Amino acid sequence: MIASTIIAPAQRLGQVEEYYFSRKLREIAEMRAAGHQVINLGIGSPDLPPHPTVISRLQEAGGNTDNHGYQSYQGLPELRAAFAQWYGQHFSVELNAATEVLPLIGSKEGIMHISMAFLNPGDEVLVPNPGYPTYRSATELAGGVVRSYELSAEGGWFPDLEALAAGGLERVKIMWVNYPHMPTGTSAQMHHFEALIAFAKAHDILLVNDNPYAFILNESPASLLAIPGAKEVALELNSLSKAHNMAGWRVGVLVGAEEYLQIVLRFKSNMDSGMFKPVQLAAIAALELPASWYAAQNEIYGQRKEKAVALLEMLGCEIAGEQVGMFVWARVPEHYADGYELTDAILAEKHIFLTPGGIFGSAGEQYVRISLCSPVAVLEEAMERLTHFKS
Repeated sequence: MIASTIIAPAQRLGQVEEYYFSRKLREIAEMRAAGHQVINLGIGSPDLPPHPTVISRLQEAGGNTDNHGYQSYQGLPELRAAFAQWYGQHFSVELNAATEVLPLIGSKEGIMHISMAFLNPGDEVLVPNPGYPTYRSATELAGGVVRSYELSAEGGWFPDLEALAAGGLERVKIMWVNYPHMPTGTSAQMHHFEALIAFAKAHDILLVNDNPYAFILNESPASLLAIPGAKEVALELNSLSKAHNMAGWRVGVLVGAEEYLQIVLRFKSNMDSGMFKPVQLAAIAALELPASWYAAQNEIYGQRKEKAVALLEMLGCEIAGEQVGMFVWARVPEHYADGYELTDAILAEKHIFLTPGGIFGSAGEQYVRISLCSPVAVLEEAMERLTHFKS
């Protein structure tokens, strides 16, 4: 039994709480232990396997006894070259593999590394609302001050840059953007990227685009770094978790100017010892997959999306415009106070978990999000359960 007085947590934890999905998965596990068959449609963890060549490469490399030692903090040169080639082929972005590519143990690691490497206590950070919660928590852990910028359906889920400038930006050091956007599914638009780059240059802000959803149900993958002059003020994170079905492998990348990556590396090199070499070699195989791989994945996701949209419409939700990525974002009926009320009711009555939009910020409170990481048959079973649900 722990004593009544324990060592106090560090002040840097501040208001940072346990990640919502960590708590919710524990609740779902308890429901399943009690005998309930819970359908989890909330979390974006791909259920499809990586390509067979990727798995074979991992198995082959894992059998080599020379591949189990510590690895470079900067990743294998071959992996950096594969990322550079991938960016050139799919995003028309030219990268120097030796200096402008930094492999990561997942892009979530990169969010924290960037925050720790650039923020001083009191520096402000522009964080999207709604947006990925880790932008906020990483800022707070690094001692920065979160300055939310609200996105809305009326504004096309794009920031009002004029309003931000009018509010004063003297203390702002970093701006997080995420296109294709999660949770709304808003696709990247090059004229928006151009406006963001101009904004960052005008106000001396480091702009970081988190870009893991570029290939999912999206015919036009785009990179912020494709804008001329972007490397002067911008970095981009990417990942193999979504488009390559490698979420648990933890393979991400940070790309951008050498000067910025060297600053991040100063922090990163004190935090880890590089990725397992067989994982890096398998990642190379993933990056070399042909366009047909992405097309085949999107055919499956397209079928699932049709079912997910139908399910949400059964609940009286309104699908929020054109969307890409592996989720569907929808506004809840007006008779619900917010998305929490609807999702809690569905979980309690029908044992189906959807994500309340409020976990992504106050601007998402009237929304819910459904993941496309379940087979069509599971989505159909959820629809059958909801047949008699009083929405």
